Amino acid sequence: MAESTKRQNNAGGKAPVATPNVGQLVPLEAAMSGAIGGKVRLQTTIPAHPILEGILYTVCPFTHLVALSTTTSPNPVHHIIPLPSITTLLILSSPPSAPPAPPYLSTTALQARAAAALQRAHEKASRINRNVSKEAQEIFDAISRMLPTKWDGRDIVVMDQVIVKGPGYRSEDCRAGKEAGSALARVKKVLENERKKLAQREPKAPKPVIPAVPAIPAFSGGPRKGG
Repeated sequence: MAESTKRQNNAGGKAPVATPNVGQLVPLEAAMSGAIGGKVRLQTTIPAHPILEGILYTVCPFTHLVALSTTTSPNPVHHIIPLPSITTLLILSSPPSAPPAPPYLSTTALQARAAAALQRAHEKASRINRNVSKEAQEIFDAISRMLPTKWDGRDIVVMDQVIVKGPGYRSEDCRAGKEAGSALARVKKVLENERKKLAQREPKAPKPVIPAVPAIPAFSGGPRKGG
C-alpha cells in the first residue's frame, strides 16, 4: 500500500522531501520554490550526476528547469537540471531570511564583448563579395588564409601592396609597385598554387561511351545462290 502511494505521488509531480523537522510528500516544485537560497541535495536520473549537492539558485515554473550552484568560489559552477529528472529532494539547510544579492555584472565588459562580436561580424561580411564568381571568392579565401587580403571592387588587394585584377585573377593579372617586388613574387606563387588546387578539384568530363557494333555472323560454304 505504501509503495502504491509513493508511485501515485511521484506520478503527480511529487517527490520525497526531508527537512530537519518534517518528512512528508509535497509537490516537488512547490517544495523547491520554498527552498531557493538554501542548501539541498538532489537525487536525479541523470547518469553523469546521480547526486548533486549545493545552493538552490532558482526554479523556473515555465521551463521546469532547476539551477543548482555546487561551489561557492568567486566563479560558482551552476548545473541546469530538468525538474522531471529529480527523484528526491533533501533540504539540508533553510534559505536565509534575506535573499542573496544577485551576482555583479560589469556592463562595461558586456558592452566591450558586444562591440568585439559586432566588429568580427562586419569583418566576416566584408570578406564576402557577392559581385564575383565562386572561383574568385575561393581564390580570395585561399590567399586570405596566408596573407592579409581585402576586396576593392572586383580586385583583390593583398598586404596593401599587390593588386590581383579581376576577373582573371591569374599571376599575370597581379600588379604592384617597384618597391613591392618580393611581395609580388610571393602573391604570384600563392596564386599559382591555388590555381593548381582548383584545377585538381574540378570534376573531369566523363568520356563518351561508344556503343558496341554487333558482330556479323559468318556463313560457311560460300555465298548461297537461288532459293
